[in-house]
Amino acid sequence: MMTVKTNIKKEDKVKVIAGKDEGKIGKVLKVIRKDNRVIVENINKVKRHVKPDMKNRQGGIIEQEAPIHLSNVMLMCNHCMKASRIRMQELENGKKVRVCRKCNENIDA
Repeated sequence: MMTVKTNIKKEDKVKVIAGKDEGKIGKVLKVIRKDNRVIVENINKVKRHVKPDMKNRQGGIIEQEAPIHLSNVMLMCNHCMKASRIRMQELENGKKVRVCRKCNENIDA
């Protein structure tokens, strides 16, 4: 499996654009580069049956977030509050930043 360069980082706000949770917005908890997937807070919840062990004495059914493919999420711009594509721009000091294509505002600021 080939890994794709991603512009989504941990703590970013993303909007789900496909799947059962389409239209929902959440914060990225983890980026799994190897599988081209992200785990988003309160999105794609699945139920898991867990046996009791040392960490979880009770056991039972646990709800947790499952990974979503990168192609099914879109980065949210903090300024125009819309899901948009982004482009990379180099500043005068040589630092690269992500810029919203709709409002041309810096996302990393």
